[in-house]
Amino acid sequence: MSVFRFAANKTQETLQIYWELVRIMVPVTIVTEVMSRTGLIDFIAPVLAPVMGLFGLPPELGLAWLTGMLVGIWGAIAMIFTLVPAESMSVADITVFSSLILIAHGLPIEQKIIQKAGPGFAVTTVIRIAGAIVYAMILHHLFAATGWQAETLNPTWIPVADASDWMGFMAGLIEALIYMLAILLTLSWVLEILKLIGLMALLMKILAPTLRLAGIRGETGQFTAVGLFLGISYGGGLLIREARSGNLSPRQVFISCVFMGFAHSIVEDTLLVMALGADVFGVLVGRLVFAITATAVIAHLIRSIPDETFFAWAFRRRRGQATADS
Repeated sequence: MSVFRFAANKTQETLQIYWELVRIMVPVTIVTEVMSRTGLIDFIAPVLAPVMGLFGLPPELGLAWLTGMLVGIWGAIAMIFTLVPAESMSVADITVFSSLILIAHGLPIEQKIIQKAGPGFAVTTVIRIAGAIVYAMILHHLFAATGWQAETLNPTWIPVADASDWMGFMAGLIEALIYMLAILLTLSWVLEILKLIGLMALLMKILAPTLRLAGIRGETGQFTAVGLFLGISYGGGLLIREARSGNLSPRQVFISCVFMGFAHSIVEDTLLVMALGADVFGVLVGRLVFAITATAVIAHLIRSIPDETFFAWAFRRRRGQATADS
């Protein structure tokens, strides 16, 4: 195959995946924005208020977490200090709340992308929300028992809620889609080049021990690493392409998606919440340790269940897809 033909095929594959992502993101983003602007999210939020007590947080933050789960991290952080004054919170409080939104945010879009790779929408969403709750509770009890990070919060940045009109919203959405196309095409080609020159093998050799602890092996690790550093939209988008090729084990795809749900976009998202005053240990180091441990436990469970149960409840099998569990 000529270089030009190979390049054309890879670009076409990436454009097909991009179109799949657009078909997910545009309607879900618009529906979520309508829910936000019509007050539907505000109406549902009181249900989550008592849950905040599990983490020692003010009940008002239930609205911010619900917004984060439906809209994304930016939707949540724009509300935090509007709902609860910064001076009434501690570093521990913002760290615990940040752990919730770092793991469980933007679920309608991100879990739809995960679903396209094969794992079930409901089961991976429940795992992700449960992971956020468990990790936030661990942090809360650690901080409460030790008094660590009890000092009054002094954020370096206090975000202001975006009050743009629908024209501004649509312009922002179009801009985001253009950036996504550019990034996906770049990632696709960078990965191919790194494979050809051997740097991908070296990078994966460095990351492999950590990913292996979480139960992630083989080529799946490459796309998990992309999701870890750049986010589910990109790691999941590339994983969709490879999953459809039939070269990846369905169970490995599932485990990879679980791990990305717990830990993704660790540079951008972590810096964002640290600007709010969150402690780096809780939002980065501890979260990575939790992601590895929790994924390893889930990987063990997934490998122990029979194919019939796995494909019925956790993964959408495609015609002719292998059932290997390695």
